[in-house]
Amino acid sequence: MIPLLRLMKESKEKVKRMLKPGKGIMTIISGFSGSGKGTVINRLLEKYPGRFWLSVSATTRGIREGEKEGVNYFFVSKEEFERMIEEGELLEYTNYVGNYYGTPKSSVEKKLQEGYDVILEIEQEGAMNVKRALPESLLIFLTPPTIEELENRLRNRGTESEEVIQERLEKAALEAENIGLYDFILINDDLEGCVESLSRLIESERSRVSRNSSSISSLKEGLLKYKKH
Repeated sequence: MIPLLRLMKESKEKVKRMLKPGKGIMTIISGFSGSGKGTVINRLLEKYPGRFWLSVSATTRGIREGEKEGVNYFFVSKEEFERMIEEGELLEYTNYVGNYYGTPKSSVEKKLQEGYDVILEIEQEGAMNVKRALPESLLIFLTPPTIEELENRLRNRGTESEEVIQERLEKAALEAENIGLYDFILINDDLEGCVESLSRLIESERSRVSRNSSSISSLKEGLLKYKKH
């Protein structure tokens, strides 16, 4: 039997090997309301500690009880946020009910350079804006297996009126028109299976030829001496 300390060490080394084989993958996750985005992302972060980093948005709204600066949001003034817009420091932003929300470029780029796979949960308009700013971003759309299941999940929340549920379903119908803009669609019919599939999709993206030009160049250079002229 492998000693426990050795097993723990090997596990840590495996995480290190997974962590930084190069620049991380910017992964944008969208989905219908009720698709389980938050649950899937939280489980992903829990299951693979140290591999992923959840992007933190900046906002001008006030901090709420229990929230922490830099964890839930970066809380800034309206003046500071508008300066960030003017100086191009945001990947995307929106104004919702009088408050700004946006994704700071610097923190995302820093984590990507450190080798972390960055996760950003965002609606379709913001997703397309980030894709324009970072063309190599991986776009994933999360959905329940059926529309019946989507409706059941919305109703089982028990927190929304019938009018709100119908509005969310109407919005889902509009969002469905744009699913073709995403790289992958991920069916959330089993939490653990969905999380594992998401992890594999992001990991496999690291092997894409277009992301490994420097490694390919090194291979070619190393093999030059064997090439017949």
